[in-house]
Amino acid sequence: MAVELNQGALSPMHRRTRQGGRAMIRQATAADAAHLVRFINMAADDLPLHFWRKSVGPDGDALAYGLDRAARDTGSFSYRNAWLYQVGTDVAAGLLGYPAEADPAPIAPDTPAIFVPLLELEALAPGSWYLNVLATYDAFRGRGIGSALLAEAERIARAAGHTNISLIAEDTHLDALRLYRAKGYREVARRPVVKGDWAVEAAEWILFVKGV
Repeated sequence: MAVELNQGALSPMHRRTRQGGRAMIRQATAADAAHLVRFINMAADDLPLHFWRKSVGPDGDALAYGLDRAARDTGSFSYRNAWLYQVGTDVAAGLLGYPAEADPAPIAPDTPAIFVPLLELEALAPGSWYLNVLATYDAFRGRGIGSALLAEAERIARAAGHTNISLIAEDTHLDALRLYRAKGYREVARRPVVKGDWAVEAAEWILFVKGV
């Protein structure tokens, strides 16, 4: 399938789908916050939502809290770090990533235990470009969109001067694990999932790294 790269401000990728519709990868905007909230929770089995609920308390609006974070200009979970795969006028999938710290700081003692294994794994890939989120809506699965976004993430990492890309996946996300391994991602380490009162089936987080 032919791919046309446009090196404009948004660096979109356009192509024709099998159905003849136009598809593109574009930089997200603040108006895409709702999609980003869905994608990050799809990718992590509602762990972000679980944390937002604790942050706002029983009388707060956890989804509104997440939307505000996605629409902000700063922070790792920001639209500025996200790209969306769009088919016609429909958003089909998304990725979110950013540079990992070159010299990770020690994990703070007051860090919620549920995040400690994730931070431990992130620290094993210092200076990489960290792919935090890769998710596709159910209606668009099976079309190679995940592979296209993974390739785009690698392009973004290279363009930013990184030589490695890293990601963390749950051991229960079997389709994602097959994709990463098929695309040359190497398993580096695992950590047990700390669940607390987070309802999830996963037992381990798995760190993958690939040279780009």
